[in-house]
Amino acid sequence: MKTFILLLLFSPLAFLLQDDEITIFLVADSTVADKPFKDGNPEKGWGQVFPLYLKEGVRIDNHAVNGRSTKSFMDEGRWDKVLSLIRPGDYVIIEFGHNDQKIMDPKRYADPDTAYRANLKKYIADTRAKGGKPVLATPIVRREFDEKGNLVDTHGQYPDVVRQVAKEEKVPLLDLEAKTRKLLVSYGEESSKQLFLHINPGEYPSLPDGKEDNTHLSPYGAFRVCDLVVEEMRGEMPELVQYLKD
Repeated sequence: MKTFILLLLFSPLAFLLQDDEITIFLVADSTVADKPFKDGNPEKGWGQVFPLYLKEGVRIDNHAVNGRSTKSFMDEGRWDKVLSLIRPGDYVIIEFGHNDQKIMDPKRYADPDTAYRANLKKYIADTRAKGGKPVLATPIVRREFDEKGNLVDTHGQYPDVVRQVAKEEKVPLLDLEAKTRKLLVSYGEESSKQLFLHINPGEYPSLPDGKEDNTHLSPYGAFRVCDLVVEEMRGEMPELVQYLKD
């Protein structure tokens, strides 16, 4: 009997039973990435707070990195690393766009109708080949208002391409561009500053001169965007609702 128990404990089946968590991989840019805490760094990506919304049984593996695009993330070998970790049943949330549109930077630029579209489809195909479940997310908006107080679109075609590819490939879509646009409009030009890095001089040791950044999220902004991620998941990924905290 003891021999049987030992064999069971050290068998491949036992390993699978002990390691049955679902992993959600995050493949994205700075708006999602984990940021250092040194000197009270106020910048946070929504992926950094995402684990706080989840119950046991699912975990987050955040591979998002500042400044990356669909192109540079692959060219640097980061996508290959993620692929080596994906197991059947895992999820991969893919959110790019902020850096793909930087036309003056050939290392990152990806034309929306050609390279960007093709890269998104490659992420989807590669994930499926590993038995994973791809999920697309449109990029969150930047905080930019015109002289009349209207929110300005800074992403051009990129969000629409994500929506089109999601529909063509029949994958879940987290439409964070639409959700965050609505959020910023509801806050208005002044109050929406709290969602981003509007830091007064001397407020944080890491930013002695202060900062005005309308792309990257404050801790509060990261939580508010994560609220929207979860809201989208409830509609697009209902099989994971059981893992969401109330």
